[in-house]
Amino acid sequence: MTIAIINARLLDPATDYDGPGAILIEDGRISEVVHGPVSHIPDGIKVIDAQGRCLAPGLIDIRVKTGEPGNEPKETLKSASLSAAAGGVTTIVVQPDTEPALDDPAMIDHIQRRGAALELVHVRAAGSATQKREGQRMAEIGLMHEAGALYFTDGDRVIQNSRTLQRVMSYAAAFNALIACRPVEPWLSEGAVATSGELATRLGLPSVPAIAERIQLDRDLALVELTGARFLVDQISTEGALEVLARARGRGLDVAASVSINHLCFNEIDIGDYRTFYRLDPPLRRESDRQALAEAVRDGLIDAITSAHAPEPAENKRRPFAEAEPGAIGLETLLPAALMLHHEHGLDLLDVLRPLTQGPANLLGLEAGVLAAGAPADLVLFDAGAPVVIDAAQLRSKSKNSPFDGRRLQGKVLLTIVQGRIVHDNL
Repeated sequence: MTIAIINARLLDPATDYDGPGAILIEDGRISEVVHGPVSHIPDGIKVIDAQGRCLAPGLIDIRVKTGEPGNEPKETLKSASLSAAAGGVTTIVVQPDTEPALDDPAMIDHIQRRGAALELVHVRAAGSATQKREGQRMAEIGLMHEAGALYFTDGDRVIQNSRTLQRVMSYAAAFNALIACRPVEPWLSEGAVATSGELATRLGLPSVPAIAERIQLDRDLALVELTGARFLVDQISTEGALEVLARARGRGLDVAASVSINHLCFNEIDIGDYRTFYRLDPPLRRESDRQALAEAVRDGLIDAITSAHAPEPAENKRRPFAEAEPGAIGLETLLPAALMLHHEHGLDLLDVLRPLTQGPANLLGLEAGVLAAGAPADLVLFDAGAPVVIDAAQLRSKSKNSPFDGRRLQGKVLLTIVQGRIVHDNL
């Protein structure tokens, strides 16, 4: 199908263009980008009038947990893909913490073939850095890389053995593969469910000091300097760690960083009276940390904003706070939540969209994330100012553990297009 989207406000972080225009889609790719009004449209083309609303590259979410295989009641690839499409996310990267773990090329191939068969959004996989994500023996990184794994991580588990992580980094550096690690010192954080401070003390919750993130990041960056590996700081969440990251980049290290949308929108006060839908890992931080993260997005220090989509059924969340499973769903709410940075913090729309599109595309070597002739027709049309009230019961995820439930946000996804196919239509 040939589609022309006209009268749009084009938002392209890759070229810093924010202005009126139109896009022509043919054979699954963008065939033409017009800046300004369109004078003539050939016959036989499906025309979509954007009526001045925002048209941007589809979002790329590099940290998505599903339950498939092993825990399908939490989430399947299909339900995650439907959620992504409804949220304007055109590419998801599945985490390796499945059962069994994604630690060999056959598993990587299975996930990506299964995702492609759904014909919804692009489903890619991150491979496990160590066998069974146990942090002891290196997984088959080279073969998984050939099978299409976009990066390698043990997810929420820390590779405590520095020698093992050194070997992983050294091997990955040989073919320029990306390694991602959570910056969390395992001994200080053991059993913690909140950030140390007055609130955690008053609530009687086991807590972890914010410096634990900086301590672990210092170790990881020392190994990056030793091995020359490409490295992603996965879910950075504290001001102190941001300072360490900035210094590392100043020394020329090839280091990127991602942040969870939850840590950009919430702080430790949101825990309130033990509200377990705000039980996250890393735990919610102080307001000063949240504001520092928002400024890091503005300054370009953050390469990727992720949904940190982690589905958990109600029975795993409706427990005493310290016993509740951490995590929150976020694929469908990612865009309106991110637009809070624009509406409430004054960030330019291009600065908000960059770590949702161009940033992760560049980080993972994808050709998406740009509005240009020849690029894949992965697009999202949205109304940045439209009010939305989040109703978790109506979200497409099989699990409903959303901290945004009942929140009033701005930003409505109207149309999601993947390879020229309309996979979500709410016009």
